[in-house]
Amino acid sequence: MNLPNSLTLLRLGITVFFVASLTLVYPWHATVALALFLLATLTDYLDGEIARRKNLITDFGKLMDPLADKVLTASAFICLIPLIPNGALPAWTVIIIISREFLITGLRLLASSKGIILPAEKLGKHKTAWQMAAIIFFLVQLSVGEFFPDSPSTFSTIWSYGGSGFVTITVALTIFSGLAYFWKNRSLLTEE
Repeated sequence: MNLPNSLTLLRLGITVFFVASLTLVYPWHATVALALFLLATLTDYLDGEIARRKNLITDFGKLMDPLADKVLTASAFICLIPLIPNGALPAWTVIIIISREFLITGLRLLASSKGIILPAEKLGKHKTAWQMAAIIFFLVQLSVGEFFPDSPSTFSTIWSYGGSGFVTITVALTIFSGLAYFWKNRSLLTEE
């Protein structure tokens, strides 16, 4: 197994510890979760960069890299729903985000059954970047709350408007990139 693929698998392992840190209550758990998420995001950047520069792109990487991203982001969004105040991360937005990921994964599996590997598209990478930025925004807010527990009202405006802005852009890109991906690969959906 080459280095980029090992980094992809490492990201899946980090996701387990990230979820544990975000859901278990202990001192500085949100800050630990933030650090783990940033580390997982770094592995995402590094595996793609190394694979392209060293020409180590494999079918395993084309399939597992986006899947590892989906597991990480879906886990983060699900875990964040009950932790984010003021309804800045409504459950319905997370359902849209995760539904899109399941549908794209299903399309990739269908393509794979026909001997075709569908790599991630540029628009999908932008969507993933915005999803990760939104998650980091919320994790930073939770981490800041650990450092300044007596001043939650100071951050309420940031939570509401900043969080809503990130979520709006993320959901819009999620829907648009999903529709574009299906349109580009619509021939896979026709019976032959």
